[in-house]
Amino acid sequence: MKKLKVLVSLITDDNDYQLQQAAVAQHTAHHLDIAVEIIYAGNDGVNQSLQLLQAIQSSAESRPDAVVVEPVGTGMPQVAQAAAGAKIGWVVLNRSVDYVSRLRSPSSAPIFALATDGEEIGRLQGKQFNTLLPHRGCVLYVEGPANSDVARQRSSGMLSVKRDDIDVKTLRGDWTEASGYKAVKSWLRLTTSKDLSVGVIGCQNDAMALGARKAISELAGTGERESLLALPFTGCDGVPGKGQAYVDRHILKATVIAPPLTGIALEMLVQAIRSRVQPAEHTLVAPKSYPPLPELRA
Repeated sequence: MKKLKVLVSLITDDNDYQLQQAAVAQHTAHHLDIAVEIIYAGNDGVNQSLQLLQAIQSSAESRPDAVVVEPVGTGMPQVAQAAAGAKIGWVVLNRSVDYVSRLRSPSSAPIFALATDGEEIGRLQGKQFNTLLPHRGCVLYVEGPANSDVARQRSSGMLSVKRDDIDVKTLRGDWTEASGYKAVKSWLRLTTSKDLSVGVIGCQNDAMALGARKAISELAGTGERESLLALPFTGCDGVPGKGQAYVDRHILKATVIAPPLTGIALEMLVQAIRSRVQPAEHTLVAPKSYPPLPELRA
């Protein structure tokens, strides 16, 4: 029996969560006895589309049986259409898409979407802010890219539960530590940054939280704004050897664990191919606070 070939396309290799996605994909592929190729888009949506179209349009012997993709930007409907037309399975991770039902109706290949509940991640982080800021204050909040569904969902969830007396000053990053560093360093240069009563530095992932802390540490090392370094820093993703370890070592005050999805996606995909039964169109996976909210203290 021919070994199934699955192409896994991830956003970047400069992000702890994405690297965990890759490691879990490789581990699960070994367990399922399938072949997995992992590629990275370099945070470039156009590059990701070209990479995938090249694989989909390759010879029958070379093309994958299925694609698992975490898109950089949009849900990639044109690329999904090309995959369905070539009878290649298509699994989209952490992205809101409305084409699944339409594409899989005439297709024999499994097509479905799988995501961590992004709004619940935001709600958990908002509840963390409520605990860490027991009185009126401001959160310096570093979001992911503007075109990212994940970033929008996390922001929406956070804003829906944070107290009205907590203000939010938003900066923009791209999920990498370097972007968190750059965003906060640029903000610190503004004279208006001294006017904000910042009580928490919250970031939409752990990598950007580390970058934010690095920018503030550099400034504190010059004797300026040293009080900022004593503030709680929080992130999201909660990779065991990274985000959770940063909390255990008191580098971060809290994170939100977003379970890796590639392993679940591959298991669902292989089951669907072998049983010829389509899985649910959309599946949400629940996140959790680390530490648990009852254990978090201001």
